[in-house]
Amino acid sequence: MRFLKRLIIVLLMLCVLLLGIMFTIHNMTPVTIDLIFFTLPEASLSLWILGAFALGGFVGVVLSSVMLMSLKTRLYYLNKKIASTREELNKLRTTGLKETA
Repeated sequence: MRFLKRLIIVLLMLCVLLLGIMFTIHNMTPVTIDLIFFTLPEASLSLWILGAFALGGFVGVVLSSVMLMSLKTRLYYLNKKIASTREELNKLRTTGLKETA
């Protein structure tokens, strides 16, 4: 089963590599990217598209990591608050029992 899984992964990776090579071969037209304030150097269209894809993936990972860290920090403080609230509740319960005895 493990061998079959690795074989499928390798075949999938080879297909993606083949598609990437074909994409690069078919998009070799040199283009310049003209932004409002400056112009990027001339490079093949496939390079600019793959670069934009990689940059978008990187930005997505960074933003999701920031959100994840924020949520983990919030969870940590909420767990601390729950623990202190439970401790206070237990004290109130035992205080009520001591007064009736």
